Amino acid sequence: MGAIRMLRHVCAEGSARRQFPARTLDAIQHAVADGEKRHSGQVLFAVEGALPLHDLVRGRSARARAREVFAHLRVWDTKHDSGVLIYVLLADHAIEILADRGIAAKVAETEWQSIAARMQARFAAGEFEQGAIDGVNAVGALLAKHFPADGAPRDNELPDRPVLL
Repeated sequence: MGAIRMLRHVCAEGSARRQFPARTLDAIQHAVADGEKRHSGQVLFAVEGALPLHDLVRGRSARARAREVFAHLRVWDTKHDSGVLIYVLLADHAIEILADRGIAAKVAETEWQSIAARMQARFAAGEFEQGAIDGVNAVGALLAKHFPADGAPRDNELPDRPVLL
């Protein structure tokens, strides 16, 4: 574990609420809900300011933590294997997009990485709300392309409201 990484995480404690206030969470929630009208996927946006100390000591990566969050928040447990997690770890300046097997079979990892990179650029400019909305919209566009809505009513299996961890 690097001292610089440890310091970043200690200083980032509580940053999720500062960078993603209620107004921003509302905007992201609306973007998720609007996107889910156009596709049959389920999108969950999760933000974490810093890793727990035990994860830092073990050297856990943002990707490994995203996998844990994916499981913990049951993104994998949607009816049509259609869950997508957008995970933001502020202290590491990391964005991970994980898709359930139904979606991962049709959407290349490079497409998710491209969306994450665009979000990262917006976040680096201090544009957290717009970067998050752009990311949600881009994920929604990919899902609409590969998994368009069929017009049938469906359950909202994952919360549209972003999760602050």
